[in-house]
Amino acid sequence: MSFRRILLFGCLLAMTAFAAALVYAWRSALAPIDPPSTASFSDDEVRRGAALALIGDCRTCHTAPDARTFAGGLAMPTPFGTIYSTNITPDPETGIGRWSLAAFTRAMREGVDREGRHLYPAFPYDHFSLTTDGDVKALYAFLMTRDAVVAHAPANDLPFPINIRLVLAGWKLLFFHPGPFVAEPSRDAQWNRGRYLVEGLAHCGACHTPRNLMGAEIGSRAFAGGEAESWTAFPLGSHSPARIPWTEAALGHYLRAGWDADHGAALGPMRPVVENLAEAPADDVAAMAHYLASLGHPVEKPLALAPTPAEAAGLRPQSAGWQTASAAPPAGLPPGQTIFDAACRACHAAGRPLPLGGVDLAVSSSLSASSPQNLLNILLQGVPARDGEAGPIMPNFGGALDDAALSALVGYLRQDLAGLAPWPGLADAIAAARRAAASSSHARADR
Repeated sequence: MSFRRILLFGCLLAMTAFAAALVYAWRSALAPIDPPSTASFSDDEVRRGAALALIGDCRTCHTAPDARTFAGGLAMPTPFGTIYSTNITPDPETGIGRWSLAAFTRAMREGVDREGRHLYPAFPYDHFSLTTDGDVKALYAFLMTRDAVVAHAPANDLPFPINIRLVLAGWKLLFFHPGPFVAEPSRDAQWNRGRYLVEGLAHCGACHTPRNLMGAEIGSRAFAGGEAESWTAFPLGSHSPARIPWTEAALGHYLRAGWDADHGAALGPMRPVVENLAEAPADDVAAMAHYLASLGHPVEKPLALAPTPAEAAGLRPQSAGWQTASAAPPAGLPPGQTIFDAACRACHAAGRPLPLGGVDLAVSSSLSASSPQNLLNILLQGVPARDGEAGPIMPNFGGALDDAALSALVGYLRQDLAGLAPWPGLADAIAAARRAAASSSHARADR
């Protein structure tokens, strides 16, 4: 065979493959509809959709700072660039007002919008595909009865070729395994309900499961831990680093109240999740806790917190409630312990109640984690109060502690308090945490 024939055959083969890929990737647009009237949806359906939207965390991702709820525009940084959430209000021009139920269902189940464009998996349709027909219909009813808001989402900032949506068809071919949800007949109704919500609408694995280089969840390592917005999403179940195993009751309290005395507070991207779940039906949150508790847990004996010399002598700890005079710290104390005794012990080691106490730092998951990321974020950003809710609060120490002091404190907490090996690369982790704290403060200032 001559070189010309080989070249021609190769070109024809490439063109055929390209045409086949184009046919596979191409999705047709669905006809627009006139926006349905709110009267066309039943009150019960709208109420059920509202509860499902809380579990799905819809308003968190589809609401930008200082903007109308569900109007989109929230910047979502990813390893591949920045994606902006879309307007899901019933505005006919900039939202989903002209979407039929079929178009909405296709987006939820297949990750394709009304116009036939593939959606980026920052919209977790790989989880939402498990949603039943009735629940999709209820969500549609809820969103279509919200106030219509005119709001154009900014263009995504993605490099070539990721900015070409047809490429997503290849990603789906490799990594997308759509539902439906199949109940486990050997389990009870509460367990199956919890699994349906955790693995479906609540999309817990989107943060708590590690991802591969293509941004897809690694199914064989479900709930083994991930990362979200510069925070570690701790492993769940048997992978959990918790020193005291999570119980079903502890999980239920954490998911609704946003904290647990033996594990810590919900912060970073988990905070709006628990704020939404606090408004969701209690039975559904209980089912989620029931399922998560069934994933198993390691059993480890937590270490006791050693008393300071002052406490050993029977003296009261220095705190906002007890302003007793104290002697200078004993000579020879490590710098980290000196900082802890001055800034932390009064709340974390004196059995102090909420709001300034309530969390046993020695058994906090942030100390037993494989990375110092969350502990540093807490120290630099603090624990803000939740409106109208009881829970722990803590000031931030970003301005009070320089990098050397922060390193000494973290080293003391990890090694002396938790009794674990020091974290490697702490200096780099501190620098990254300071950048995250600066970004977080800018975001709060924009609200």
